[in-house]
Amino acid sequence: MDKKRILVVASCANSLINFRGDYIQRLISEGYDVYTAVDSYPEKVLSKLKEYGVKAPLEYYLQRTGLNPFNDLKTIFNLKKLIKENNIDLVFPYTVKPVIYGSLAANMAKVPVVSLITGLGFTFTGLTLKSKVLQRLNEFLYKISIRKNKVVVFQNNDDRSLFFDRHILTKKNKTQVVSGSGVNLDQFTFRPNHNSNGITSFIIVTRLIREKGTHLFIEAAKVLKQKYPNTEFHVIGSVQNSPSAIKVEELQSLHENGTLVFHGSQSNVLQHLTKQDVFVLPTFYREGVPRSILEALSVGLPIITTDSPGCRETVLEGENGFLIPPQNLEALIKAMEFFITNPKRLTEMGLKSREYAEKRFDVDIINQDLIDIINSVIKK
Repeated sequence: MDKKRILVVASCANSLINFRGDYIQRLISEGYDVYTAVDSYPEKVLSKLKEYGVKAPLEYYLQRTGLNPFNDLKTIFNLKKLIKENNIDLVFPYTVKPVIYGSLAANMAKVPVVSLITGLGFTFTGLTLKSKVLQRLNEFLYKISIRKNKVVVFQNNDDRSLFFDRHILTKKNKTQVVSGSGVNLDQFTFRPNHNSNGITSFIIVTRLIREKGTHLFIEAAKVLKQKYPNTEFHVIGSVQNSPSAIKVEELQSLHENGTLVFHGSQSNVLQHLTKQDVFVLPTFYREGVPRSILEALSVGLPIITTDSPGCRETVLEGENGFLIPPQNLEALIKAMEFFITNPKRLTEMGLKSREYAEKRFDVDIINQDLIDIINSVIKK
């Protein structure tokens, strides 16, 4: 009997390894032939996918930023052609454009879709006129693309509720919620924190844009460094080409005067996480469940993040960290100062983070949930 063929559609090749590597391997071990589709592949990603046993890494046309009707139609028909030519039995797209265009293409090809909404991003924050306009447009695009999907999977209940409240989906649509992308607990191993040197250190790992709360972390560092000179503030992330990007000159200046340590983009984030005490992500971006927080939980770091969709899923208030109101610098400083003045709490709260990761965010749990969904659709 021929194996069923699943096409995983993404917008970024690296995410196939970093966020979906365990899932792809699990699909293959379950007896599926897995195909992947992105716009282009770095050699290291191709090598890894071959190692996994991916049947064919396919390429499709994708304009990652902006909206252009002609380019978007080209993407849809390009994906439809790949689906038909490779006799795909089920399409699994994730992130915004792959979900919208991949779903439309699969529906046109009469191939079932299980789509994964990994977060709604800046568009659904509703904080600016631009975001409000884009929200309306994206609502329309989601509505025409995913209503025929067999299952729409979300990473938090807030996003699922929003899709029903905004009538993007109806009660007839089948939905499921999984706890983020999950984290490999064997890779991100726990390390006990005893704060042996008496210096409390904070770390943020994110894209360096305002929506991720990077500017709030920087402002908190300026205030707290004056009051507690031995405290450390570490920033990891790549410089972005965005109107809201943090200027690299500012980060370098603060690095040089000792306010914070700017590491830039790092390939081995785990190595940095194990050396710090507290993970901070004061984002007001519509997250799914931030992968960066899941990695920090697994290592055993207490968490400070915002009481907002996706993020609130990761904190048991007062047990493994604190939730603060979005865009509230005073609350952020207060939460960070708690750990500076109560270093003995780092060990117990870090342990609680690891326990929570094991209970809820283990990648094996998440992947089993997704496999069960895939199996149910394929069998029908």
